[in-house]
Amino acid sequence: MKQYRELLKDKKRIVVKIGSSSLQHKETGDLDYIKLEKLVRELCDLRNQGKDVVLVTSGAIAEGKKAVHLKEIMSEDEAKSIAVKQACSAVGQARLMMTYQKLFAEYNQVAAQILMTKNTIVDNLNRYNAHNTFSELLKMGVIPVVNENDTVATYEIEIGDNDTLSAIVAALVDADLLILLSDIDGLFTDDPRKNPDAKFIEQVDELTEELMGMGKATTGSSVGTGGMNTKMVAAKIATSSDIDMIIANSKDIGIIHRLVEGENEGPLFLAHKDEHFDLPLFVQTLHKN
Repeated sequence: MKQYRELLKDKKRIVVKIGSSSLQHKETGDLDYIKLEKLVRELCDLRNQGKDVVLVTSGAIAEGKKAVHLKEIMSEDEAKSIAVKQACSAVGQARLMMTYQKLFAEYNQVAAQILMTKNTIVDNLNRYNAHNTFSELLKMGVIPVVNENDTVATYEIEIGDNDTLSAIVAALVDADLLILLSDIDGLFTDDPRKNPDAKFIEQVDELTEELMGMGKATTGSSVGTGGMNTKMVAAKIATSSDIDMIIANSKDIGIIHRLVEGENEGPLFLAHKDEHFDLPLFVQTLHKN
């Protein structure tokens, strides 16, 4: 097991995903600047080691809600609810990106924004163009900051959560490591909040049906959209695309460099390339499973 952790030091292209619940103060819903600053510093340091880095970030809708003083997005009319959510996203994404730009600039690092929907992957030309854009940005030493384009995404074209989005991005850019930062410690044989006997799983050599079934849609957060289920979907995409994946607790952002140095924290899902795995087809069937 140790040997696989050691190999993480050699990873050259790393995608890091952080959820909205990890970016905010629970009490107020406002951005946690200390965490954000640490996150940016960690990513810039990876970049300074000569590694390519992509950040997939949540938080646009939550940030927009705070900006326009909206407690809840509630409406009898579903179309109205979607419009409010998308308006909040438009406000919040700009504010979130402005914060990131300022922080990255502190470390002399250039960041770029990329917003995606399901169509970015399913449509061949869109996917080809997105791949080229990412490639050029990484060649320039830029750190792409990615989110779902919630301003235009509706049920038909939304990916729906950033766990899945980050795995899609990792596959698209030919990454060799995906780190999912979350408010949970990782993978257990059962929900540790309900079952004290639940055992921690350190390494997953191969994703079985049983493991996929264990990721029943549970989430410890009212802010994020991703529970264990979405993390298992992400693991399926990543490992099938020949990418190692780790789930790590975001309460200490410093875990990023420790993971890349080979420390044994968070479950490691080993890459298990599936020649028959078709990313566009898989993305197209999301929500239909």
